[in-house]
Amino acid sequence: MLEEALSAPDVVANQLAHDQNAYAELGEALRTQPPTSLLTVARGSSDHAAHYMAYLMMARMGTLVTSLPMSLITLYQSKIKSDGLVSLAFSQSGQSPDLVAPTKFFRAGGARTVAFVNAPGSPLAEAAQFVFSLHAGPENSVAATKSYIAQLVAGARVVAAWGQDEDLQAALQQLPSALREAAAQRWDVAVDVLKNADKLFVIGRGTSLAIAQEAALKFKETCGIQAEAFSGAEVKHGPMALVDQGYPMLVFAPRGPAQAGLLALAEEMRGRGARVLLAAPAGTPGAELPLSCTGNEDLDPIAAIQSFYPMVEALARARGRNPDQPPHLAKVTKTN
Repeated sequence: MLEEALSAPDVVANQLAHDQNAYAELGEALRTQPPTSLLTVARGSSDHAAHYMAYLMMARMGTLVTSLPMSLITLYQSKIKSDGLVSLAFSQSGQSPDLVAPTKFFRAGGARTVAFVNAPGSPLAEAAQFVFSLHAGPENSVAATKSYIAQLVAGARVVAAWGQDEDLQAALQQLPSALREAAAQRWDVAVDVLKNADKLFVIGRGTSLAIAQEAALKFKETCGIQAEAFSGAEVKHGPMALVDQGYPMLVFAPRGPAQAGLLALAEEMRGRGARVLLAAPAGTPGAELPLSCTGNEDLDPIAAIQSFYPMVEALARARGRNPDQPPHLAKVTKTN
C-alpha cells in the first residue's frame, strides 16, 4: 500500500502525458451537444472520486450531476430515460456487474457512456462508448491509493476540457510536483493521537468532502476504526450529539470557499472538548497536519489525500494491523 501510494505522483505524470486529444474531444462534445442530464456510476473509493468530479462540474459548469443507485437498473429494472444523458463510470477493475449493466443499458438507450478504468480490456471498458485509462499500472494493494488519485485527476481533466479552463489545465500539468511535496509531509501526530481510537469523524466540505469520504473508508479497511465522513455543515445536526470530551475528529480544510467554515468548526469542536486534528496549509492557526498547495485550489484536495495515505498506512501498523491484507476484503468486489 505504501509503495503504491508513494508512486501516485509518477502515475499522475504518466496519465497527464496521455490522452490529451481524447479529453479535448470529450470536452468539445459536451460543449457542442450539452447533456440534458449527467450521472455517475461507481462504488467505494471510485464513488468518492466520482463525487469529486461531480462537485467540480456542478460548481464550475452549473450542471447538476446525479449519483446513480445502480439497483435501479440491476434490481428494480427501472426504465430510466437515456435521451441526452451522459453517464460517467469510475472503476479500478471494471469488473463489477452493477457498473457494467447500467452502462450497457444507457448506451443501448442512446446515452453517451464514459468509463474511467484502470483495466482497459475489462467488461466495463467494453461496455462504454468512451474509455479513459487511468494509466496507474497494476495495483496489488487491496486498499486503493494510486488508482484513486488517478481517478481524481481524470475527473478534473474532464472538467478542465469541458470548460476550456486554461488555468486548471496548467495547474494539472504542475500537479505531479505538488503531489511529491505532499507525499513528504509528516503527519506523525495523527498516528500518535489515533493509535488507540475506535471511532472518529472525518470532516470536509465542497471539493474536500470526497476526500473526507475516502479517508473514512481507509480508516475502516486498514485500521479497523469506525470512521464516519460528514460535511462540515451536516455534522452540526444529529452527529453533534456524539461529540464529547476527547472525541477524535480529522478536519480537512484546504484552500477554497469552504475553508473558513471548516476552520471555525474545528475551533468550535475544540471548545466542546473534541480532539481535533486539523489538516490545513502551513501557517494556519491550529493546523497540526500540513497541507501542500497546488496550482489551483480546486486541486488541493488531491494533494491532501496524497499526504493522508502514508499516515493511515503507518497508523494501521501502529495498531498491529497489516494494511496490505485487510480482513475479509478482496481487491475485486463484484456486486449486482
